[in-house]
Amino acid sequence: MITNEAEARAYVAGLTDAAGMARLEAFAALVLDENLRQNLIAKATEPQLWQRHIADSAQLLENVSRETLGANGGGPWLDLGSGPGFPGLVIAALCPNMPVVLVESRARRVQFLNRAIAALDLRKCRVEGQRLEHVAPFEARAISARAFAPLTRLLDLSAPFSTRRTVYVLPKGRSAAQELDTLKPSIRAMFHVKHSLTDPEAGIIVKA
Repeated sequence: MITNEAEARAYVAGLTDAAGMARLEAFAALVLDENLRQNLIAKATEPQLWQRHIADSAQLLENVSRETLGANGGGPWLDLGSGPGFPGLVIAALCPNMPVVLVESRARRVQFLNRAIAALDLRKCRVEGQRLEHVAPFEARAISARAFAPLTRLLDLSAPFSTRRTVYVLPKGRSAAQELDTLKPSIRAMFHVKHSLTDPEAGIIVKA
């Protein structure tokens, strides 16, 4: 369990190299600076930025196979409702050679994400600045979403991007098990809940 900022940094460092950590350090600085102008993250979580947001996002990679993350893993990683870039931009920073598509409809968030992508030189990451319903469908290798929509609605909206091979990694906080129970049994059987490494009471809904 990750309980503080030092542990969070150490955990993320174990998932990447020095260049990856440099990208995330730069991204963290961008988030804190932009948070002075728009509410990207709650002010109370700024001192725990690495634990509450960066490591919390990075842990999703533990639920995705190396084959899926590799060059031949299929289409882009699709992140729904990316907001300030959690988890999608963190994933892109950790896997710069993997295509990542961030979907975010709020104009000021889109502007921030585009600035961050340029600053971090993430050439395979792009933003779709519109609602998911208006994005042209493509086959996603993985789908992530943090505070995007209730699970049933999320699965309906993401269906055009999902194939039998698509991995879902959905941080759902303390409602994970409860939301999973809302699915039809045949669909629920394809998913399971993993405990979060950053919050002992939170869960991640996974379909691998």
